[in-house]
Amino acid sequence: MRNIVVVGGGKIGGVIAEMLAETSDYAVTVIDRSAEALKTISALAGVTTRVVDVTDAAALDEVLVHAFAVLSAAPFHLTGKVAEAAARVGCHYLDLTEDVATTRKVKALAETAKGAFIPQCGLAPGFISIAGADLARGFERVEELRLRVGALPRYPSNSLGYNLTWSTEGVINEYCEPCEALVEGELRELPALEGLETFSLDGVTYEAFNTSGGLGSLAEVLAGKAKNLNYKSVRYPGHCALMRTLLNDLNLRARRDLLKDVLEGAVPGTEQDVVVFFVTASGWRNGRLMQESYAGRVIGEHHGKGFWSAIQVTTAAGICTVLDLLAQGRLPQQGYVRQEEIALADFLANRFGRAYAQGEPVRTPVLAAVA
Repeated sequence: MRNIVVVGGGKIGGVIAEMLAETSDYAVTVIDRSAEALKTISALAGVTTRVVDVTDAAALDEVLVHAFAVLSAAPFHLTGKVAEAAARVGCHYLDLTEDVATTRKVKALAETAKGAFIPQCGLAPGFISIAGADLARGFERVEELRLRVGALPRYPSNSLGYNLTWSTEGVINEYCEPCEALVEGELRELPALEGLETFSLDGVTYEAFNTSGGLGSLAEVLAGKAKNLNYKSVRYPGHCALMRTLLNDLNLRARRDLLKDVLEGAVPGTEQDVVVFFVTASGWRNGRLMQESYAGRVIGEHHGKGFWSAIQVTTAAGICTVLDLLAQGRLPQQGYVRQEEIALADFLANRFGRAYAQGEPVRTPVLAAVA
């Protein structure tokens, strides 16, 4: 049995702990600076909890010294502290961050780390990067690769067409920070909330627009191999315009704490959510211009006496799958490991990764043109 430390006793950290503990292959300890946050988790079978502030380096090191791996489900601005501790004690490190600056820090720490450092193990970045890389491998030359992901309410009832399903701070960060993309073969940074488009999937109309962090390291991996590559968040129509008003016209991008208070005080959360993902690639294969798409949706599920939302299921399943593959020796055991190094087939065959199959993803090759 391997000792695992999960940092963060929130909605995602709790599901990660429960998923891992139920296998009986992992002894799980969840740490959080808030004893209140750990109350529910402490009742889970096979899970122990400890009150630890991750900014206290000595206390954090003491918890991690005997761990096989630490999984960070902490807010993005604290994730770097966890990575530093993992580097000091020599354990493996995995996180869920979408923050570009944090990932760069993790990559730098990985250069001298004794264990594997695997950031961005969630939904986007994470699973979507694995799926995108898998599609790209099917082409001799990629003309365009588009990644679209949304965590949405199943029953939208406000003008934003949105409910809070995960970290409010994370959403705001995605809407404010620059967005990496490949444009005509060049790595560029694009502004968030731009590039608005609409599309339909299974009879539902959505909009999508640039948000930060969703590509992970895919742009770096495909530089020189793909002409155009971009990631956009999926929302119901009208959401982008309202967020532009808040962030740009009212300048709340300069007052993120205030925006967080406004959203959490006015926009209710929900467990009745749906995760939508849609990846499409076009490129050259055997002298033909071809297009191939991969799409699916995941909804929440009842689990025991509780309920796991779609964003909890997909995010927790992502990092648990990567941990499983690491423990099985199917991933590098040292240094920086990219999501694109994980085979999609291995991910979906994993006991945790199979959560993505509940949406019955559809993968359809399409002949776009003949040379």
